[in-house]
Amino acid sequence: MTKTYEFSNCMKNEVVREYHQIIKNKKIYIFIKRILDTIFSLILIILFIIPMFIIALIIVLDDFGSPFYLQDRVTKNGKIFKIFKFRSMKIPKIENAQLITTKDDNRITQAGSIIRKYRLDELTQLFNILKGDMSFVGTRPEVPYYVEKYSEEMYATLLFPAGVTSLASIKFKNESEILDKAENIDDVYVEDILPKKMKYNFEYLRKFSFTEDILIVFKTVKEMFFNERIIHKSSKEIKNS
Repeated sequence: MTKTYEFSNCMKNEVVREYHQIIKNKKIYIFIKRILDTIFSLILIILFIIPMFIIALIIVLDDFGSPFYLQDRVTKNGKIFKIFKFRSMKIPKIENAQLITTKDDNRITQAGSIIRKYRLDELTQLFNILKGDMSFVGTRPEVPYYVEKYSEEMYATLLFPAGVTSLASIKFKNESEILDKAENIDDVYVEDILPKKMKYNFEYLRKFSFTEDILIVFKTVKEMFFNERIIHKSSKEIKNS
């Protein structure tokens, strides 16, 4: 039986109803979006199966153990699913550890730091997309612990599948650096970062479309590779000046 968190009643509040209507008006695109997710996830799995095998091998050689990390996350209608990720942290410390990873987290392995930098740990989420638990673009899925702390409006983000990327994840790409300076990581995330991220998520829910999804995908690729090169180039110029 599919595990579903106790959010069904929370999602029936008055604030969320506004978003129900928005989604109802875009049923055709949601259907097309699912078809595109299935087709492109399958194509990308085939294209990246060898690179994924190499990444898995590097992880095993770097820090013996399973190359994969599975974690409970919440997606459409409060369904709990196992998100697939390449493991970037040491095995003994993953269990019972803090849920958020900071920039200088000592649990991150040598291979893991590179994998996380270019978001290669999320390549395996192509399988989550193929299964239907996720979409290429949508709200990034939270662990149940943080979903329990949602405000009434935040439950609107559970009206359709979670995404591998989102406008919020682009804007908060340096989230781990912010949390590095926090005395209480949970408090800062719940009281400061999460509400700000949700503003971008609400914006997406109100205007999501094929064009918007394509723009977010291109922005994600740009942030992952193009901006990173600019930063390195600027750093070298400063050192050489």
